[in-house]
Amino acid sequence: MRMKHCLSPAIALVTAGAAVLIAFSLQPAHAQSKNPADQAVLLGQFGDWGAYTATPGGKKVCFVLSKPTSATTDPPGRNRDQSYAFVSTRPAEKVKNEVSVIVGYPQKPNFDASAAVDGKTYVLYTQNDGAWVKNANEEAQMVESMRKGSDLVIKSESGRGTKTTDTYSLKGVSDALDKVAAECK
Repeated sequence: MRMKHCLSPAIALVTAGAAVLIAFSLQPAHAQSKNPADQAVLLGQFGDWGAYTATPGGKKVCFVLSKPTSATTDPPGRNRDQSYAFVSTRPAEKVKNEVSVIVGYPQKPNFDASAAVDGKTYVLYTQNDGAWVKNANEEAQMVESMRKGSDLVIKSESGRGTKTTDTYSLKGVSDALDKVAAECK
């Protein structure tokens, strides 16, 4: 599967579930996979979050996904691809509730982005157009904060120096996570 931005094999693996959906949403129709096993299946829409499952490479992946409810750039008006927030579970790899975001542009090298949930901030490491929780020990705490919170705010910076702030509503994330947990045990 080809992504809009080239990702290293390790990063593609980290976001396997998300990659399936992104590939379909960002690629032109002629570039999309025709294999139904590579397509994400919507398990349900819960508020602003969808719960999905997919089987890329024959390995089951479940994830919740949302688009930002607001997105700003500084300087204003800079174009970029759609951004997404994910929480992925990959049972074959023993990964549960991995938080990641796609920010819609190649990020500034060696730059840490940030994620804030109702005042609690988490550092995100970045590569290409993706970002992940830098301290894996904080991931479960972040997911719990997302379940109880009202907004997730992602701040990053592009390689061109454009600063972005994406705000995601957390309405429905708890129910979407529960659906994924039941589907991907």
